[in-house]
Amino acid sequence: MLMNSVEEIKNKSGIVGRDTELGMIISALTNNKHSLLEGPVGVGKTRLALAVTNYLGRMIYRVDGDERYTENKLTGWFDPPTVLSKGYVWETFIQGPLTQAMLTGGVLFINELNRMPEGTQNVLLPAMDEGKVIIPRLGEIRAKPGFIVVATQNPEEFAGTSRISEALRDRFVWIGLKYQSFDEEVEIVRKETLSQNEGLMKTAVDIMRKTRKHQDLRRGSSIRGAIDLVMIMKAVSNPTVQKLVEAAVMALYNKIDAQLKSNRTKEEIVSEIVLSGLDEKALDAPLVLKDDDELKKKMN
Repeated sequence: MLMNSVEEIKNKSGIVGRDTELGMIISALTNNKHSLLEGPVGVGKTRLALAVTNYLGRMIYRVDGDERYTENKLTGWFDPPTVLSKGYVWETFIQGPLTQAMLTGGVLFINELNRMPEGTQNVLLPAMDEGKVIIPRLGEIRAKPGFIVVATQNPEEFAGTSRISEALRDRFVWIGLKYQSFDEEVEIVRKETLSQNEGLMKTAVDIMRKTRKHQDLRRGSSIRGAIDLVMIMKAVSNPTVQKLVEAAVMALYNKIDAQLKSNRTKEEIVSEIVLSGLDEKALDAPLVLKDDDELKKKMN
């Protein structure tokens, strides 16, 4: 039954692989467990969470976390003009996503939870633990059956993130996501770009994967780097090695971060990665990309 649900979700959402992770999310949500999906940028955390909640037919209230997201934005606020005429009553209160999710028994989906201020995060504790929140001047709100919190976050070492409290983390079950296999990432690129150039897709994925292991980079590229590289190269007539280098720099520059101790630029690092599998003495020569089992072995 679970595997049937996983396959149906994959077919509806165009998800490649992720059978285990989808099964974990389904199990958590059907058992009313608040769930935290954690993994690097671009591994599909948001897509997986929304695919499962939509499949289960749950009402979703989405929040995109950042450092400016206040407690009032999460719970709700009073409308000043109507307060002047009617006072602090339910009629003048504008519900925030947390309040809406609780009152409808829906799903509060928080994208990038650990970008929220600690004070905003703490509002979630009584809602998740006891199914209630207190609205000043109005009183207590109780969650209807089915209310659940699903959140995503990038690992703490990523820029712009902070550690969520142990108390809040304790309320979640944890689902970790890692980068996918070479074959699955090639299939994702194929679906997203509709390319029929097998050699180009495998080369783009190989270049992207090498950024994740390069000693001068503290953050490598997500699958978006390979997708962008293929899309750029699809529009290039008479491709050369030099054009592949230029396209790779365009596609990957904003998706990687250099080590602080490195004295090399990101352009230099990307160029080195691209040329490591090609003849750099023939930058202006026509680009020839192999498409065979030997290429795949080399890339793994």
